[in-house]
Amino acid sequence: MEPASLGKSLAVPCVQDLAKKISPTTVPARYLRLDQDPPIIISNDGAASLPQIPVIDMQRLISDELELDKMDRACREWGFFQLINHGVDDSLVDKVKVGIQEFFNLPMEEKNKYWQRPEEMEGFGQAFVVSEEQKLDWGDMFYMITLPEHARKPHLFPELPQPFRDNLEAYSAEMKNLAMKILHRMAEALRMKPEEMK
Repeated sequence: MEPASLGKSLAVPCVQDLAKKISPTTVPARYLRLDQDPPIIISNDGAASLPQIPVIDMQRLISDELELDKMDRACREWGFFQLINHGVDDSLVDKVKVGIQEFFNLPMEEKNKYWQRPEEMEGFGQAFVVSEEQKLDWGDMFYMITLPEHARKPHLFPELPQPFRDNLEAYSAEMKNLAMKILHRMAEALRMKPEEMK
């Protein structure tokens, strides 16, 4: 079964390279976002008036109906939540973070091996760039599908340096297991049978 195409993204310059070539006070116009509101800076005494992102405790979610109701409200009212006590090993998360940092610190010649190919979304660069006039983020990214395994690009995942590849493999498996647990609890909150979530 061939995975569905995610679309394509136009190639753009590497931000790390751009930053080396320009003065620290000059940012190309394509990266300036003048249409956005400036960040809101609030003093410590005003922070309490801001709405708080819902926090769901996975350990309590497994058996506590109140936590299940809290997650249901978060999904309906916010569309997302922060998950704590999720059970994913902290050392694995740290290893993946280190691997990502090391990947981005590779010389450009190495990162070019992972550059987005024409007509593809995955790879090193920026995703979802559809026009030459589009505003861009001042940062590079590496976008890649890790699961399901058959959807992996053979020139990306299998070519990642070790031990990053093994750590990412383990992390992806942990995320899949965690996602399934959350989906089953969401199904329960919606009074659905878990098999209807597939």
